[in-house]
Amino acid sequence: MTPFKTLKQLYDKDSHVVFQEKGSPPRFLFSGEDLLLEDLPVGTRIIFPRPPLEGVPNLKAAIRWALNNPLEMEPLHALLRPGMKVTVAIDDLSMPLPPMKTPDVRQSILEVVLELLADSGVDDIHLVIANALHRRMTDAEMKRMVGKKIFNAFFPERYYNHDAEDKEGMLDIGETELGERVIINRRAAESDLLIYVNVNFVPMNGGHKSVATGLAGYQSIQHHHNPQTLRATESYMEPSRSALHSTINRIGRFIDQKLKVFHIESALNNRMFDNQLGFLTKKEEYWEEFDRLKFKAMQALLKRSPKPLKRKIFQAIPSPYEVIGVFAGKTEPTHERILELCHKQYAVPVKGQSDIVIMGIPFVCPYSVNSILNPILVQVMAQGYLFNLNRGIPLLKKGGILIITHPLFDEFDPIQHPSYIEFFHRLLPETRDAHILSHKYEKAFAQNPSYVHLYRKGNAYHGVHPFYMWYWGENGRAHMSRVICAGTENNHVPKILGWDRTDTLAEAIEEALGSLGRSASISLVHLPPALQLDVKL
Repeated sequence: MTPFKTLKQLYDKDSHVVFQEKGSPPRFLFSGEDLLLEDLPVGTRIIFPRPPLEGVPNLKAAIRWALNNPLEMEPLHALLRPGMKVTVAIDDLSMPLPPMKTPDVRQSILEVVLELLADSGVDDIHLVIANALHRRMTDAEMKRMVGKKIFNAFFPERYYNHDAEDKEGMLDIGETELGERVIINRRAAESDLLIYVNVNFVPMNGGHKSVATGLAGYQSIQHHHNPQTLRATESYMEPSRSALHSTINRIGRFIDQKLKVFHIESALNNRMFDNQLGFLTKKEEYWEEFDRLKFKAMQALLKRSPKPLKRKIFQAIPSPYEVIGVFAGKTEPTHERILELCHKQYAVPVKGQSDIVIMGIPFVCPYSVNSILNPILVQVMAQGYLFNLNRGIPLLKKGGILIITHPLFDEFDPIQHPSYIEFFHRLLPETRDAHILSHKYEKAFAQNPSYVHLYRKGNAYHGVHPFYMWYWGENGRAHMSRVICAGTENNHVPKILGWDRTDTLAEAIEEALGSLGRSASISLVHLPPALQLDVKL
């Protein structure tokens, strides 16, 4: 156990790591759309995110400065000429989470870029949402992201979702030195200039991943979204130690050799909640009486509310994120500057790993916006993204136990996640082995005419998408000995996932200690907002 310090030292407001001692308050956790307040064993280490950095004082000025002072490229205005064909690709709504208050940073960047294009006599402009194999954004979502003026001027003929299954709309531009086929959006590939507008929320995104994945098709994405690559990735959030990023970077560099690509990347702070819910990001020691009353009132309201209403409540609360930096230019140097800002905002130094790690699973993930966090998505949050919130080594020791809190409803959105239903109920009961799933079933799901149609004409994720979500949990499954899910409403969902369950968090902790020994070390990662752990022994 960690030696105790005085309460004053333990709970200094500048400290991101504190230890539970006698008299410490219970800790807040998300459990899907519900809020928990839980007592933790004495000696538990609680890791808090950093406070939000201040946003840039004048966003439009920061954007113009970036366009006029790009990294290793000419200023954007110098690349433009009348009559040229320009495609502007835009990140989809999977980031940030929850969606930011309007105006979205993508709207602010587009307003500056489109004005510059118009002043330069460029009128052959298409805006393409780089949704890869994600679902098509709805008309309302598209309008919200770019604002009414841009939407009315470009939608639908010149503002639309990328369609990875449109044979005429995709172009094979060659292969890398390792023989990886690179097939991307035809409009982007045939443009005189491709401008990519990215919003970086975590270090895993941006850089070459933007074009090489966002505008690609299944034949290209399968080169890196596969069990072998994801198992070999030491950290999803540390590109330099990621087999995933190694492949994506190789493909991205090939694309940059073939196309003229001008990147515009922005980084956000982690101001997830505004004043009304801001107490959720405080250390519980500093909750005021009004904060405690608000928490109890929210907890009671959510407990009485049906699931659809709870989801609507949370999805309706946008986040007051602020832009902390904008850079533009060549892919890699631009992304490096953005990563520096991301690490400055999110990186929390932590000394030593833990035998047991506790995480509350929040109400949303990149693939459940305006939808349901189904069991496959809970799995990718737990064993994929949250487990991988680190540079260096994982917070959880090899062979340790991950405890999460979530009800694990057997519930799926048939509009957004139709192929997930078959994957979960037909394939996982047969095998959880990612390599068998990949070799035996992936291609059939990817080519299933019904799933292809729902991806192209509806708002469904591509038929192959649940496979990718399962693969993303590969290195987590290989690392941890058990997952215990506290508060599940049923037995069969955790059983299908290969997890254990308990009714309460206290029971889960007791079971983990019984398995690893009473002296096992425990850490709670206090989420949200987002953070990244710099773990050193």
